[in-house]
Formats: sequence, structure tokens, C-alpha cells
Amino acid sequence: MTTTDSTAGRINIVIPLFNDWQAVNLLLERIRVVVGAPIAQRMAFLIVDDCSETDYEKLPAGIGQSLSILRLYRNVGHQKAIALGLAYLADQDEPQTTIVMDADGEDRPEDIERLIQKSLDEPGRIVFAHRAKRHETLFFQVFYQIYKWLFLLLTGKTITFGNFSLVPAGQLRKLTHVSSIWNNYPGGVIRSRLPYTAVPLERGRRLAGESKMNFVSLVLHGLSAVSVLIDTTAVRLVLFSAVMIAASVVGIGVVIYMKLFTNTAVPGWASYLIASFLIVILQAFLISLLLVFVVLAYRTQVQFIPARQYKDFVERVDAVY
Repeated sequence: MTTTDSTAGRINIVIPLFNDWQAVNLLLERIRVVVGAPIAQRMAFLIVDDCSETDYEKLPAGIGQSLSILRLYRNVGHQKAIALGLAYLADQDEPQTTIVMDADGEDRPEDIERLIQKSLDEPGRIVFAHRAKRHETLFFQVFYQIYKWLFLLLTGKTITFGNFSLVPAGQLRKLTHVSSIWNNYPGGVIRSRLPYTAVPLERGRRLAGESKMNFVSLVLHGLSAVSVLIDTTAVRLVLFSAVMIAASVVGIGVVIYMKLFTNTAVPGWASYLIASFLIVILQAFLISLLLVFVVLAYRTQVQFIPARQYKDFVERVDAVY
């Protein structure tokens, strides 16, 4: 693959990790094999250790320029670990091009150069890996598809990508001042209105161990992505509630008309339907009221800015080489 001088310099690789030392070991070895020397020699790896219960026994050496481990005081979760790793790198003297990838190998090392090439084609944009092909179980894929539909319905945005991405040097500090990446990294980028694009890539297979993403984790991940765009979601739900109220009012009018001006004579049906419509109106009103208070509370609370507060979570930085 041909690159130009526009990507000259260090390429930071941020890898959030929780107990996946065996997988990251295999990932680094695979990077050594499949990534071309001109790119691999510029890599600087930052493993964000999300307060793992275990530690590595040995990590491969001599891959790229350096390998460091950012140790956190406590377990914060995958998305927050990414935000802390990005904030740490953004706080260095001169931000560099940064790639975010998972430790398990599902983000394929051979696709790193395609992310870089896409960044060259569209400079200044954050580049995500759009999952053109996946290898998860049918159960996971079905619920992931439902999540994407719900995300589109609630936010009006399409999300077809995960964490695997490239952040240009010029966007790194801007991104770490976006509070939303603390809850959900891809959703935070969408909310930030920073320019982004995507390149279709196949999702790889886990190199070692078992995935920690279960049904509960998937639901929480989906909710965190939606919560990032809570303003838009609230407006859409309020509009839906307004439509339900309007439909119920029309329904009550139709019932009263049929009761008074037609010969329909089913005992109690009119009272039952009117009571049902009134319940719908009351519930829609209460949902709208609750959403208004939620959005107002969200806007008044102090936001966590990773670039300013990341040091509170960092215990130390270990340089492996």
C-alpha cells in the first residue's frame, strides 16, 4: 500500500484491555507479521489496563517504537478506558495520529493500513471501520441489528461502526474535550460533529479467550450509545407521545360520535374505550414530562471532560520497551 509524507511521524495504537493478556500478546505478534515495515516502525503501543485482575507474564518486544501500559486505579469499562487512553495521548507535547483497536484480535491488524489510506484520501476526518462482515453468533447478530434499528429510530443517526478507528493528529485534542466519549466512544464522535467517515472492513475472530460481551453488556452498550444523543432522543419521544395523545383524542371523539349518533348498542364498550384512551393520554403526558426533566437535568449537570480529568484515574505508566 502506498502512503505519503502526510502521515509521517509516530502512529499511536490505543488498546483497551481487561484480563486479555494472552490475546494482546497474539495481536502484537500478528501485527509484527502482517503490517508492513514502513508503518510498523512508526507504531507506539499504549495498552490501557482497565484494572485487570491478572498481569502479563511476557509481552513481545521490538514491535514498533515503544510499548507502554497505562495502569488505571479502578475498572471503568471499555468505553471509558478508550477515552482515558486518548486523553493521555492528547496531553503529550505534540499529538500524533492515533488508532483505537480492541485487544482480542477482532479488529484485524491487516486493516490498519486501510484505515491509514482512507485517512490520506479524506484528510482531517476520523476514520471508522464499518463492519461489512461479522463472525458472531446468530443470537448476537440479531440483537445487534435490532440495536442499530432502534438507534436510527431514536436518534435519526445511523451507526454501523464500533471502536476500531483512526483519529488524525489534528482532531485528537478536540475529541478528548468531548464529554460524550466518556459514555460511548462512537456515539461521542457522532455527537461531537467532528468530521468522520467509514471504510468497509471485515471483522476478525477472537485470538484467545472468550468474549466478555454478553446479552446484558450488549444492552448496556446500546443504551450508552443512545444516551449520548439524549437531546435528540427526548425530542423524538416527546413527538411520539404527542402523536399518541392526538390519536387518543381523535379516538375519544369517534367513540362519543358512535355512541350518540349511531345505533351501536354494546353495553359498556364506550366507557371502556374512553377509559383506555384516557390512560394512553395520561401515560404519554407523564412520559413527556419525565423526558423534559431528564434533559433539563442533563444540561445543568457538570460534564466530565476526559482531557481535563483523566489524571484522576491514572495510577502509573509502565514502559515495557
